[in-house]
Amino acid sequence: MKKHILTLICTAIAALSIAQTDPAATKMLNEVSKKYDAYKTIRSEFDLTVQDANKTAYSNTGIMYFNKPKKQYAIKMEDQEILSNGKTVWNISHDIKEVQITDAEHDDSTIGPNNLFSFYKKGYKYVSMPEEKLTKNGKTESLRVVELSPLDTKTNYFKIKLRINQNNHIHDVTIFDKSSNRFTYTIKSLYLGQKFDESTFTFAKDKFKNYEIIDLR
Repeated sequence: MKKHILTLICTAIAALSIAQTDPAATKMLNEVSKKYDAYKTIRSEFDLTVQDANKTAYSNTGIMYFNKPKKQYAIKMEDQEILSNGKTVWNISHDIKEVQITDAEHDDSTIGPNNLFSFYKKGYKYVSMPEEKLTKNGKTESLRVVELSPLDTKTNYFKIKLRINQNNHIHDVTIFDKSSNRFTYTIKSLYLGQKFDESTFTFAKDKFKNYEIIDLR
């Protein structure tokens, strides 16, 4: 289950051309893209909630670091991490003590950590939905909603629900797969323009002495 969650975030999926079926949705997504495209570095704390076909829920938390100019990223959760220094990717599974090493891919037409906040630019048709109200800590916020459907019908999911706050930031993303599972990624905090040490994006072998290392390059 945990591997599947990170696969939804990080696995590259071939993208097709945009199908701009709803001008209102297109306008919203363009505003969001413009906002995120202006940032060189992003640090985000997030929640992941998975609900299976039996309505059983699983939750986890994590943190992501992005250095867009250098195409570097780090996604860290309790049982798994994915690190990339722009050239190499290390997929670290703490539960089975395994590290898989692959070459980094920089195809902008695919979904991956480097374009997690702008994946919707290609490969989807989308439509705007009625706004939804979210009440938290006694405060009510209006969230704009866009639903996206992949043009590639061979994907293992059929719909993505994107909710956008009044600052044109993504509040959450819910992925609906074809096995009746729901994966919701909620951004808890967003820090922009911070400086990251290079070690944030690099695998330190001496810290994982008992891990099996599998080099797939």
